[in-house]
Amino acid sequence: MKDTEELAEIRRAVRSLCEEFPGEYWREKDRDRAYPGEFVDALTKAGFLAALIPEEFGGSGLSLDAAAVIMEEIQAAGCNGAAAHAQMYVMNTLLRYGSAEQKAAYLPGIAAGELRLQAFGVSEPTSGTDTLSLRTFAQRDGDDYVVNGQKIWTSRAEHSDLMMLLARTTPRDKVEKKTEGLSLFLVNMRDVVGNGMTIKPIRTMMNHSTTEVFFDDMRIPASALIGEEGKGFRYILSGMNAERILIAAECIGDAKWFIEKATDYAKDRNVFSNPIGKNQGVQFPIARCYAQMRAAELMVHDAAQAFDEGGNAGEEANMAKMLASEASWAAADMCVQTHGGFGFAEEYDVERKFREARLYTVAPISTNLILSYLAEHVLGLPRSY
Repeated sequence: MKDTEELAEIRRAVRSLCEEFPGEYWREKDRDRAYPGEFVDALTKAGFLAALIPEEFGGSGLSLDAAAVIMEEIQAAGCNGAAAHAQMYVMNTLLRYGSAEQKAAYLPGIAAGELRLQAFGVSEPTSGTDTLSLRTFAQRDGDDYVVNGQKIWTSRAEHSDLMMLLARTTPRDKVEKKTEGLSLFLVNMRDVVGNGMTIKPIRTMMNHSTTEVFFDDMRIPASALIGEEGKGFRYILSGMNAERILIAAECIGDAKWFIEKATDYAKDRNVFSNPIGKNQGVQFPIARCYAQMRAAELMVHDAAQAFDEGGNAGEEANMAKMLASEASWAAADMCVQTHGGFGFAEEYDVERKFREARLYTVAPISTNLILSYLAEHVLGLPRSY
């Protein structure tokens, strides 16, 4: 795939910004489990996190394909776009289904960096990826909704001003279709943290700033509702497809980083008076990972273009996420193997990126669920669960 001049310029600009945040910066954040706020601020100031916001609201009005290039280059430069990627994929749901009043109220502030839309409250401890079984309930009470429940794996909640929240508004046994009865809200967290919303960090294998969030009689205005009550599940499907495509792009960037890192090391590392890259046992795994990455890369941009054309890009988005995450993880494993003992040394950044890459074969959707989706919805096989 050959970039247009616009995409090539985006790559150059992102890479230039990322040069200001070398490995030492990320190692320090990783050791302290600290949020890379300086990096996120730099992305915001450069306009990259407003890429999908229309120009009329202060954004760049770019395509999802262009946004995918931004996220890919961040990862390929050795940085970590997970600190900010939600603002990209959540944005699509707001753009497609938010009211004119909601867009006018929030998009200019997000584009200007005055607001962060980084939190996406969907998963729950008892339901996981079975979204239709979530229990968090929003009860209408006059001009408000009162929310009770819990979310888990809500990353960046401590560093966000706004949260996209999915909650049940009609009991599951009272709806005709199981996809109904869920509603989507745009919550102004500045009004509710400590006032109905409690955020607790979860320490994980990688520095991902993830949390669990508790709602105890949290009051939000009825104007926080996005679209129609009870139609929220349909709305988030679009956002989930965007999420999978953008994370797939990040995986491609990671794979490129691992391949470049391994290639450079194999050229420079001498054992028994020869560079280890001379050995087919070293070079063949690198070459195989490169081929796997390139194939997945084509799928990612095909998915992004399908999304930009409108309609349901579920097939393409799911395949892109699966293939790219597998390519990234294969490259990560290969890179550690190529480096040998040095692959485990913090100063090489390989072990940090290795831990980060492992996440995406599980999140935001596991490989098994993607295979189930393809089997049922694309191949027409019986539903397996």
